[in-house]
Formats: sequence, structure tokens, C-alpha cells
Amino acid sequence: MSHDDFNFEPIRGLPEQLPEGEHILWQGAPDPKRLAREALGVRWVMGYFVLLAIWRVGVSSAELPFSVAILHGLPFIVSGLIACAILYGIAYVQARSTVYTLTNKRVAMRIGAALTMTLNLPYTWIGSAKLDLKPSGHGTLAFELIGETRISYLMSWPHVRPWRMARTQPALRCIPDAENVARLFAEAAETRISEPRVERVDQQGGNAVAAE
Repeated sequence: MSHDDFNFEPIRGLPEQLPEGEHILWQGAPDPKRLAREALGVRWVMGYFVLLAIWRVGVSSAELPFSVAILHGLPFIVSGLIACAILYGIAYVQARSTVYTLTNKRVAMRIGAALTMTLNLPYTWIGSAKLDLKPSGHGTLAFELIGETRISYLMSWPHVRPWRMARTQPALRCIPDAENVARLFAEAAETRISEPRVERVDQQGGNAVAAE
């Protein structure tokens, strides 16, 4: 019998029912293998252990036959494979616990494996978006926030644009069909932002109160 760790959600990936007038345009999650490579640097880790193995074989071959020296490099290769397996496991857990959602009014990101949280980013909070598209069609769509909104880099990692720590940019990391997702976002954001705003005038104080 399968168990759903998020069966308390009224809608998958969202902590509550959508308000009237809001609907889902797209939902997705990171590709685990891409997340391991791009966010966790699994290739760099394996490359590091390979270099250690080559160095160890080179040092040993100065005193021992090559057939013996090469055995001295095997522990580094094994250690590298174990480290990469752990990183792939972390990426898989992160991807499995993540749900990215685009609605006609916001970007919602349910993220976190041990400590789950949901980021709600109304389109009016997003100043611009940057798409890092790969030849495979996978990509990362990062959002530059405007106003006083601040998001913790450490709490949101790896669902952020890398190395943007002073002003964290939340991101849909390593998603398939990224170009189409970016198009959906652009169309929905443009429609949302161009909606007319209703202003209520306070007759006593003469102040205008805007409501979306």
C-alpha cells in the first residue's frame, strides 16, 4: 500500500484551496538527474575523486609495478561512486518532495524534504524572469523579486538561482519543457499585471486605497 506524505494537501502542491477566479496552468518538479548535476555538482565531485585516483596511481607507480599501483587508486574511485550515489539520492528526495505550480495569479513552490514549506509569489511581486535553457529542453526559470520581499537563500536552496545570495531569486530548477513553461509564465504574468486596479477614495482624508 503506497503512502503519500502530502495527503493533507487539499490540492497537490498547495496548502489550501484556490480562491475563486484562480486556476492552475501548470505543475511540475525538477528532473532528479539534472538537479544532481546542476545543483549538487555530482560531476565535479566524481572528477575530484578521479583526479585523486590518478595522483595516487602516479605516486605508487614510482615505486611499484603499474599493475599494483593501479589498485591503489581503486579506493578513491569507490569513494567517488559512493559520494555520487548519495548526491543522486538527495536529488531524488528533493525532486520527489517538490511541486512547482503556475496559476493565473501566482507562482507557488512547495519545497523542502525535511522541512517542507510553500512559497507563494504573486506575479505583482516579480519584476523579471530569466530562463537558463539547456539543449535537452530542460532549464531553470529564475524570478527577480521587487519591493521589500526577501527570501532566505539557505532555506530555499536548491530552488534558487545559484550564487544570488544578496537578493535571492527563487527558481523552478531543472524542469522539463522549460521553454513552454516560461511562455506560460510570461503570458499569465502579463495578463495579471495588466488587469485594471480598483481604487477606493477616502472622502474624509482624501486618500486613495488601491485593491487588486
